[in-house]
Amino acid sequence: MNTIHPARITKVLPDSIAAEIGFESGDAIVAINGTRPRDLIDYQFLCADEILELEVLDAAGKTHSLEIEKDYDQDLGLEFETALFDGLIQCNNRCPFCFIDQQPPGKRTSLYFKDDDYRLSFLYGSYLTLTNLSEREWQRIEQMRLSPLYVSVHATEPEVRIRLLKNPRAGQILQQLKWFQERRLQIHAQVVVCPGINDGEHLEKTLKDLASFHTDEVPAVASVAVVPVGLTRFRPQEDELIPVTKEKAKEVISQVKMLTQQFRQQLGSSVAWLADEWFLIAGEELPSESAYEEYPQIDNGVGSIQLFIKQFAAAATESLPPKVSPQRKLTWVVGNAVEKAFQPILQRLNSVEGLEVNMRALCSDYWGQKITVTGLLTGHDLLLNLQGQDLGEGILLPNVMLKHGELVFLDDMSIEELACKLEIKILPIAGVEDLINTCIV
Repeated sequence: MNTIHPARITKVLPDSIAAEIGFESGDAIVAINGTRPRDLIDYQFLCADEILELEVLDAAGKTHSLEIEKDYDQDLGLEFETALFDGLIQCNNRCPFCFIDQQPPGKRTSLYFKDDDYRLSFLYGSYLTLTNLSEREWQRIEQMRLSPLYVSVHATEPEVRIRLLKNPRAGQILQQLKWFQERRLQIHAQVVVCPGINDGEHLEKTLKDLASFHTDEVPAVASVAVVPVGLTRFRPQEDELIPVTKEKAKEVISQVKMLTQQFRQQLGSSVAWLADEWFLIAGEELPSESAYEEYPQIDNGVGSIQLFIKQFAAAATESLPPKVSPQRKLTWVVGNAVEKAFQPILQRLNSVEGLEVNMRALCSDYWGQKITVTGLLTGHDLLLNLQGQDLGEGILLPNVMLKHGELVFLDDMSIEELACKLEIKILPIAGVEDLINTCIV
């Protein structure tokens, strides 16, 4: 069992209970009502009480006891260094397509951590495989109703999933799905398609098996994302993986479309959706915005392009002025996978008098990819393609290129370093509103 460390505070929200009491960044919570929280889930659960007895360690290492009376469910207003106070549950699989194994050596240690942690899945929607859970963890998922979880299924046939995850425990997936179903708990599933291994008839079997759990009032399998395997030039030579070709992408699109049509007739939902990347690789039109229902797999790149276009159109009508003064010239950097899809956005921005936005759609030399999604572009790629060019007064940089919560690219280059080398201002943008506001302000 991992050691539970005090929960180190990094931020105290203004006007919160914690600010009123005098909590400061650097303090740490040791226990709440006598229990040491293992993670953010325990912390939130324990803080739901109306009377809290806290054991707190201040930044100088001195222990304090506090009693707080508050409304049930009222938040204390604290943010922590990490969501896990007892350390990360590491991955025990050896999936050949794991992105972490497809990185060059010599970068910072955190880039090589493989997590397979159900708590991060519940809190942030990261995918796990269910192969490393102890009986105690299964009980906790049930008792605390930690649902939905996000599960990398890849294949439901035991021998195919074992081959992909290189883990004998991977063959238990159907029994595990039954476990969720019996307890009225849910998962969102992911299938990474590796040509020659889990495609064709295996993909059909997997999707039909998963759809069979999309029944009842609370379907055990709420949705499925079908994603193409992503390969980089750093991947191990002996990994038996084949890149997805244009022909393969077309084949998978038509296969999944046929199956989802059946699911809609039988179950009233598509259940499974193809990641946008399939259509970009195949050179086919993206499905219409209405095809994505409630966007259950948006963070997996399923429907994110159409949603971005829809949100932009709505925001542009409201916020884009007819002209800007003084004149502005900016460079918008995106992955070449979305170049065609984002043309209407580019045209609409450039219809504003006095605003000139030039799109630079790049592929990644760093990863060795011909077609690249925006989130995989690195500092190296931007430097290689943009050095010595007229980029106007700044670069509009989608923050999907950056490590979560940090101003650092996937290749470890910082925004500051890039700005210095290109001698230009870099303007990170977090979404549609940011894009519009940065262009016009």
